[in-house]
Amino acid sequence: MNRILQDLSIMLRANLWLVPVLAALVAALFYFVAPPPPMHATLSSGSAGGGYAQFAEKLRAELAKEGFELKLVNSSGSRENTERLLDKNSRIQLALVQSGQGRELSHQQRQQLYNLGAVYQEPLWLFVRAGIEVNTLKDLIPLRTAVGAASGGVRMMINPMLAANQMEGMQLPDSWQPYSGQKALTALLNQELDAAFFLGAAESLLIQEAASHSQLQLVSFNQAAAYRARLPFITQIEVGQGLLNLASNQPQQATTILSPVAMLMANESFHPALSALLLEAAQKVMESGTLIDAPNTWPKNLAHDFAKLTEADYFHTNGLPLLQRYLPFRIASLADRYIILVIPLLVLLFPLFKMAGPIYRWRIRARIYRWYKYLRDIDRQLTNDILPEHLDSEIQSLIHLQDELAKVEVPLSYTNELYELHLHVRYVLQRLQHLKEQRSNNQ
Repeated sequence: MNRILQDLSIMLRANLWLVPVLAALVAALFYFVAPPPPMHATLSSGSAGGGYAQFAEKLRAELAKEGFELKLVNSSGSRENTERLLDKNSRIQLALVQSGQGRELSHQQRQQLYNLGAVYQEPLWLFVRAGIEVNTLKDLIPLRTAVGAASGGVRMMINPMLAANQMEGMQLPDSWQPYSGQKALTALLNQELDAAFFLGAAESLLIQEAASHSQLQLVSFNQAAAYRARLPFITQIEVGQGLLNLASNQPQQATTILSPVAMLMANESFHPALSALLLEAAQKVMESGTLIDAPNTWPKNLAHDFAKLTEADYFHTNGLPLLQRYLPFRIASLADRYIILVIPLLVLLFPLFKMAGPIYRWRIRARIYRWYKYLRDIDRQLTNDILPEHLDSEIQSLIHLQDELAKVEVPLSYTNELYELHLHVRYVLQRLQHLKEQRSNNQ
């Protein structure tokens, strides 16, 4: 065991030159590899208690399981979220934005934003008081209708629908009111309104309250296919009879409604490597589905006008990157980055280690062969009879060399070469001693 350890020690000392070379290569690896993505981001959500805020809270809880900190900032809605994303001083990297928002932006602004994917639907509901028949949007012109505030999400849907009907969205009938949410529902129940638009999930308290009243009925968008063809940012949803509320049988028959989608958007300060992490968290939030969505159907990579991220497209096509399926995000992210540079590093190391064997053998033998130059010089002097008159110093040098050779350490496999050197030194020493005796006898 001691002999093995000794040989190992000799081998390591002989290959110490590899240490600075490897250190330089590893330093280059760390220098050129991209830094790991930050484990925090700020998302502009929506008004407190609204659909955006509720989804953002669930998203934050899922991300926290991976050690990722998502800071939430409330807003007035999609428009303010978009403004924050475009503002380089807002310190916002993410936001929830309603589909169709891109119609209000320039091409340059749209290219500054990245759509990670649609994360859920935001159905548009039209409730009217019982007995009122509405087949088209134009039927609402004489009715007292709540169409939401000018800057709200409901109006963001109503305006393009009016434009599709060749109706000017900004010049609304006098009977239309900028009410939304609970205010619109209260006015509708108090018969101060005839109809009202609402935007939100089927499970939301507002929609469930509206569906619970038998004096209200849900309107079907019979022209849904026509709207869908002209407004590609909306989806068409079929709501089965009684789906909203079985007790009040709401709706009373199968109904078609329209819906924009909530998009998870990012700006240029967002780290693309976080795309899969965020989309996986959104997938877990929506994995159980909703009243109108089947489980495990969101997020989706729907058509849009914004810039794309390769990492987000990869997730929608292939799911999580391979390493993230089996490792925590932090470890997988680091490994993914270093693997890219480890491959060329291995290409460099292969010839390097291939050289290590010959260099090691040369260095070990150099401990032995460096003495042969001295022996060869003495041998030549012997052959040419040009040695100095006094041989004592040469003889003493060879005796000292024998002592030194006894201290030389070489691996066991090279011991034969060391002992051959011992024999050669002894041979030259005997010749010198014999020459000295001859000279002494001649005197």
